Amino acid sequence: MKFDFDAEIKQHLDVVRTLERKPGVFTASLDDTFYNKAWLRDIYFITLGFLETGDLKTTKNAANALLSVFVKHKGKINWAIENKPQEAWQYIHARFHPESFEEYWEEWGNSQNDAVGEVLNLLVTLELMGESVIETDDEKEMVQKIVDYLVTVEYWEDEDNGIWEENLEVHASSIGSCVAALKKAQQLDWLNVPAVAIERGEHALRSLLPRESLTKFADLALLTLIYPFAVTTEAETAEILKNVEYHLVKERGVIRYKFDRYYNNNVDGFSEEAEWCFGLAWLAIIYAERGDKEKAYYYLRRTKNAVTPEGVVPELYYSNTDKPNPNTPLGWAESMYVVALQKVKELEASGV
Repeated sequence: MKFDFDAEIKQHLDVVRTLERKPGVFTASLDDTFYNKAWLRDIYFITLGFLETGDLKTTKNAANALLSVFVKHKGKINWAIENKPQEAWQYIHARFHPESFEEYWEEWGNSQNDAVGEVLNLLVTLELMGESVIETDDEKEMVQKIVDYLVTVEYWEDEDNGIWEENLEVHASSIGSCVAALKKAQQLDWLNVPAVAIERGEHALRSLLPRESLTKFADLALLTLIYPFAVTTEAETAEILKNVEYHLVKERGVIRYKFDRYYNNNVDGFSEEAEWCFGLAWLAIIYAERGDKEKAYYYLRRTKNAVTPEGVVPELYYSNTDKPNPNTPLGWAESMYVVALQKVKELEASGV
């Protein structure tokens, strides 16, 4: 199987652009699906496709939009910093209306510390690149408030709903997102990042790994710790990859964790977990960054095989079928395929 890297990257970025509602604001999927809303997390992962391929304009538009969401909800964030949230609705919500930037208020597992860390990570990454979107005093103050918010909620031991927006637990992927963001933020002299907040996060992460949580041993979410957060040691990276590949990799995707009931093809919720397409792209990215051309191409080919005949990447396939779920295309999945294509293209060019 051959790849026309530039053509495929353009094709799939064009798919992502069909989800853009305002500059930098992407819905998770199409307007006729339940995913016609904007998520902090999805937008962050969507930006990676643009950032890794050098489209700074789109990346900065997204960062600016996310910062605007936080500024809009400054009052709520101030309250949370002063009082520490006790209920899920008191946290910064992970979903917002793509036009008005209002939060959706129905119960949705709204305490998701990883998403807050991802927004901070994007803002600080651009700042360190000399491509800042932080222009006003209010915006600079808000970035400090994001740091203060993560410290107040004590993210290192806070039970949140995590990347999959499910049951309350302490999640390694949530801790890792915050640790990565705070370590970058610490490099900016105009931000006050308590060293102890990073130390406690790293200690909590080491204590949990290689698990994602008390109830999840092998979990697709753990790959975020390797890319893009880069907070694992070599030994931890190897253990996570071993567990994910042994327990979770399937034909058309990677299951999130065993006994995942979301789009489970079995009415009793066992043994037929949905196969998430971006998991294959994620593994391709990680192996490309590790210089393992054979495994990078192996997972890139498998990701390409998960692309529909219409040329789009679904959220997932029902177990052991060629039937995708309605969230097709999924912006986040499209972006991860773009990153995988870009990383393998760079690996090929390096002559490794």
